[in-house]
Amino acid sequence: MANGTIRYWAAAKSAAGIAHEPYAAGTLAEALDAVRERHPGELVRVLQRCSFLVDGDPVGTRAHETVALAEGGTVEVLPPFAGG
Repeated sequence: MANGTIRYWAAAKSAAGIAHEPYAAGTLAEALDAVRERHPGELVRVLQRCSFLVDGDPVGTRAHETVALAEGGTVEVLPPFAGG
């Protein structure tokens, strides 16, 4: 199990009510399950539309169960946004 930081952006930040929080998880799926437990409601809906970066690398279509988290790492939660 690794410890790191989850950073929320835009609508995810608004739904979570915080900009960042710690994680203690081995995979992205475990970290997101914990987030859903801590923040039921709007954030759960927002997460369905988000993309994720783990330590700066896009997760893309990889299964979240296969994305390992590193000690001291960062998960960025990015809702869809318009513009460029």
